[in-house]
Amino acid sequence: MTDRTTYVSLAGLRGRGWNHAMVDELLGQADVQGRDPRRWSLAPVRLYLLARVEAVERTPEFAESATPAARGAAAERRRRAVLATIRAEPIEVPRLPAAELERRAVRHRHLLGARGPGGVTAGAMVRWQVGYLRHALSRYDALLDGLYGATGRAEAERLLRRRLYEAIAAAYPHLAHECRRRTEVER
Repeated sequence: MTDRTTYVSLAGLRGRGWNHAMVDELLGQADVQGRDPRRWSLAPVRLYLLARVEAVERTPEFAESATPAARGAAAERRRRAVLATIRAEPIEVPRLPAAELERRAVRHRHLLGARGPGGVTAGAMVRWQVGYLRHALSRYDALLDGLYGATGRAEAERLLRRRLYEAIAAAYPHLAHECRRRTEVER
């Protein structure tokens, strides 16, 4: 068991004015890491030596990064980096024969719990296909993980959504109209 007076948790660091970027840049790896036996959580508990934290807090680098302007600049750098990653990431849409795409779209629709009348209109089938393909591309949502809070997140989500729908439209030209419609509606 560790002595709580010699270690500081991430929550304790936040209370002292630290943020995630400052912890990563100035402290690096935690001194002690493991599971908290008192809580049911898979997230590891990270503890930092209080003496090391206090030593870093006396440095000019800490004072510089603790200013609101520095925090804003760091958030802006993260935002730009995530947007650049989204723009550069190649998006690979699964290419399926028309009958297979329809079958998967219907199956996906039923797995979501949607039940409807026996006959399916052509417009509904197009919407289902785009919905299925968007779901198949949901792994690209991980590109947004570098953004904390609201710092540019909405802009990054719009950019990612637009790029995904453009990729679907390029792979399946008959779905282009529905992709454009969704891009406009989901702004």
